[in-house]
Amino acid sequence: METARALADAGAAVVLGVRNVDAGKRAAARISASTGNQDVSVAPLDLADLRSVREFGDVWSGPLHMLVNNAGIMAVPDLELTPEGHELQFATNFLGHFALTTGLHASLAAANGARIVSLSSNAHMFSPVIFDDLDFLIRPYDRWSAYGQSKTADVLLAVEATRRWSQEGIFANALNPGAIATGLQKHTGGLRTPADKRKTPAQGAATSVLLAASPLVEGVGGRYFEDCNEAPVLQRKPVMFGGGVAPWALDADNAERLWDTATELLG
Repeated sequence: METARALADAGAAVVLGVRNVDAGKRAAARISASTGNQDVSVAPLDLADLRSVREFGDVWSGPLHMLVNNAGIMAVPDLELTPEGHELQFATNFLGHFALTTGLHASLAAANGARIVSLSSNAHMFSPVIFDDLDFLIRPYDRWSAYGQSKTADVLLAVEATRRWSQEGIFANALNPGAIATGLQKHTGGLRTPADKRKTPAQGAATSVLLAASPLVEGVGGRYFEDCNEAPVLQRKPVMFGGGVAPWALDADNAERLWDTATELLG
């Protein structure tokens, strides 16, 4: 919501894709009231339901300049599968966003300079993408490995989208927003991050807004940012809350393989 508010305050026409339309309308009204921007609307969108994603894309019209892939769930306690048979965190955090992004490709290209913002997490360090068992059908389910895999996938989405679409003026970047107390922590009993590493919603949204709208990153893509700067690629064992990006999350071969795999999964 803070990301949407900041972009609306800068003059953007904002569409909130939400599961709960009534809650979305209340959020849109608050954003309009605080920014004076009346061009804030709501559309139904459930990233865990591929039919909902297709319907959102089917009714979209006109160019799309900024796509912020922000939805997410974290640390689902037990293995849950979507109706299509995909592990819920991978399906929501990555596969739904992949379907949304590819479904809106023509509108992004029509913008003649579009940006895709893919929200990842420091937790991408928990796991690379395990291509041979994406849905934990063989290996024991671990909620943090599942979350980490989905967040690695979000970075790889930005890498491959930029490679495939940059000639059309479409650039994608991923980011770690940081630790912000929101509903994301409903399965963890609240925020567990050390107090000095925590952010307010506005601070957490800052890097998303930078990547969506700042001229400082025009023509930049396929990278991972945190604290409004490009993060260093780690050459050592990752440290939780230590920052940086794991090499597997920026690997071009992994990115291409994941794109092809996701395309097959979507049929």
